[in-house]
Amino acid sequence: MAEIKGWIHSTESFGSADGPGVRFLIFLQGCDMRCRYCHNVDTWKKEGGMEMTADEILTKALRMKTYWGAEGGITVSGGEALLQIDFLIDLFTKAKAQGVNTCLDTCAQPFTREGEWFAKFEKLMAVTDTILLDIKHIDDDMHKKLTGHTNKNILDCARYLSDIKKPVWIRHVLVPNYTDSDEYLKATRAFIDTLENVVKVEVLPYHTLGVFKWEQLGIKNLLEEEGISSPTRESLIHAKEILGAKI
Repeated sequence: MAEIKGWIHSTESFGSADGPGVRFLIFLQGCDMRCRYCHNVDTWKKEGGMEMTADEILTKALRMKTYWGAEGGITVSGGEALLQIDFLIDLFTKAKAQGVNTCLDTCAQPFTREGEWFAKFEKLMAVTDTILLDIKHIDDDMHKKLTGHTNKNILDCARYLSDIKKPVWIRHVLVPNYTDSDEYLKATRAFIDTLENVVKVEVLPYHTLGVFKWEQLGIKNLLEEEGISSPTRESLIHAKEILGAKI
């Protein structure tokens, strides 16, 4: 049987904000979401970068293991990592066999409780220690406007992860005029409060550091056309207070 290969966009050796402890970060290619605030539009294509096996990327990661400490390990992000679920299962299974802590950063857009995909997701969860779950928007219509997709299956994924008691960090990007109203923030908090597995809530300010990638790839940037800038410090603190995030 041929080894499963994944399309790897890039890696970072010393991530300190993407899961517990110090992490080796692996960014996969491919994402079906078209978030207006995306700072990694170069990961949207499902192929590109480096094509590697789980053994190859794990060997690279393990060189840094002495720096991880008791809580560190590997975090796989994207793009949307769940689009390469077979590769993820292979990588995380082999990582756990080596005693490596595993973390998945996802917006859960591919999630479904149906068929073969869900069986694979259950298998993946058995070898995943922590989930960083992006809740893009709590309102479905606004979610579609912001990302091009519904949030219904994403919120269902959050409920499923709560049911199985999988530790989750909730992440929410604060985008002026899109996600920063008290109405939406309070609704998001109300949803989070229904979950029993939330370890941490993070509010991340929208930034324009990735705008140049949109320009390079010739993709129309609607937020830039609308003149949307980063939220103020005051609005960020206000959002954190509502969502129960650390200030």
